[in-house]
Amino acid sequence: MSAAPARIIFSFSSVEPLLLAASPAAAGNSRQGRRRGEFIRPLAASNKLLRNDFDLQEGLMDVQKILHQRQKSDREIMVTIDNLKRLCIDHYFEEEIQSAMSACMNLVHSDDLFDATLAFRLLREAGHDVSATDDVLWRFTGSDGEFKLSLSKDIRGLLNLHDMSHLNMGGEAILYKAKEFSSKHLASTIRYLEPSLAEYVRQSLDHPYHLSLMPYKARHHLTYMQSLPTRDTAVEELAVAEFQLNKLLHQQEIQEIKRWWMGLGLAQEIPVVRDQVLKWYMWSMTALQGCSFSRYRVEITKIISLVYVVDDIFDLVGTLEELSLFTEAVKMWNTAAADSLPSYMRSCYKALYTITNDIADMAEKEHGMNPVNHLRKAWAVLFDGFMIEAKWLATDQVPTAEDYLRNGVVTSGVPLTFVHIFIMLGCDQSTEALIDHMPSVISCPAKILRLWDDMGSAEDESQEGFDGSYRDFYLMENPRCSPTDAEAHMRSLIAMEWEELNRECLCTRIFSSNFTQVCLNTARMISVMYSYNKKQRLLVLEDYARMLIL
Repeated sequence: MSAAPARIIFSFSSVEPLLLAASPAAAGNSRQGRRRGEFIRPLAASNKLLRNDFDLQEGLMDVQKILHQRQKSDREIMVTIDNLKRLCIDHYFEEEIQSAMSACMNLVHSDDLFDATLAFRLLREAGHDVSATDDVLWRFTGSDGEFKLSLSKDIRGLLNLHDMSHLNMGGEAILYKAKEFSSKHLASTIRYLEPSLAEYVRQSLDHPYHLSLMPYKARHHLTYMQSLPTRDTAVEELAVAEFQLNKLLHQQEIQEIKRWWMGLGLAQEIPVVRDQVLKWYMWSMTALQGCSFSRYRVEITKIISLVYVVDDIFDLVGTLEELSLFTEAVKMWNTAAADSLPSYMRSCYKALYTITNDIADMAEKEHGMNPVNHLRKAWAVLFDGFMIEAKWLATDQVPTAEDYLRNGVVTSGVPLTFVHIFIMLGCDQSTEALIDHMPSVISCPAKILRLWDDMGSAEDESQEGFDGSYRDFYLMENPRCSPTDAEAHMRSLIAMEWEELNRECLCTRIFSSNFTQVCLNTARMISVMYSYNKKQRLLVLEDYARMLIL
């Protein structure tokens, strides 16, 4: 997360402190049983943030009644579940959704394209072992193995086929065909659709559901639902309340982080370091979604900000000797080790030492063990990665593209950040093994970030250092390739990483659902952080910030 170039400066409005008790520990236990009508959110506190005429508990009960009523129809209950997921309010109804999976099982073999593809997507997202070829799509293809042209008129079915195609776990040839077929025919029909549906189709093509930011997609899905002749008022009202709650909480959190950052004083002491509080927060806001992770978002933003600062120190400030001493001090992990460092490095060291120990203490209180040794080891791995890049630059050494990418996964900052999140969530697996043998759920988002960043979609005016890029080294090794060829190659690598990430998150499921969701959410954020338009603006990121923070 350290390499993202900055382009947008947002102003911060004054926000009064909000009274919302958020318990991160509660999120880890959210899959334990609850009684009917009982919800995991601190509802009394949440209601203080909502408009006077909306009671959150009553809103939840109203939607719960709808779910109960629609259990009689497999399609109705499945569509309702889909709407809850798309509106990011499904976490309130985990038991109801789990019990309704039988409806998806009934419809996944349907001859109706809409029913079969939606059932497939919901089942695969829930971790069920379903085959796109054997269970779903073969019946929609002709003797030549291609999709039947008659399906091109089924807009709702095509939309679900398009959504389904992005759950490819690698080697699923029919899903490649599904993506090509649905994209082609949806794009060609937009001009003939009524405006609200045309906009919805356009959004689906530009921002595929599985690859996109869920809260961003939720706002657009709500707009579409509100344009339909038959309204789902209770669901819509609950979604609006959820947006309102989250936005108020995000405003509170960003103000707390801004105060911490200003008090730290690193931007004043080291003028060349990036000063991008909102951008750093948006990483954690996206990775850890929901009120129960409020405290975690604040603490992780601090970690992310220090990754950026350290990256800038290595790129723009420190000499090789100073950087080597800095790295050794981090490995020793005591404040005395920083005494021989330049004053600006001491300040940075003190900040990362303090916040990391604070997180370790918090984890010990919540989960009964102090992980500080794991966290300091994760920092040491990051610093070693930065040192490798610094030595390459100092000695004019040109690494292979593969070596650069392997090290770039580490220096992206993603593994370090994920180790902190992993520990905060109280996951049961060995944290040390997570650091020593990086699993795909961590390496895939890290590699996706490095490749997106290195495609060079924008010059970073705040970064004067040069430590190479994958594209540069790939072109050196392949002199016959053009920059366009290199970008196509990098996009193919990104697609492969997404397929592996899908396998780990949707099929293998070694890690908790909370942690795999963090990994997926982070991967979804990456393209938003790096997709500059011709005017060097990040339009989706700007829109996202307006929706959820500003």
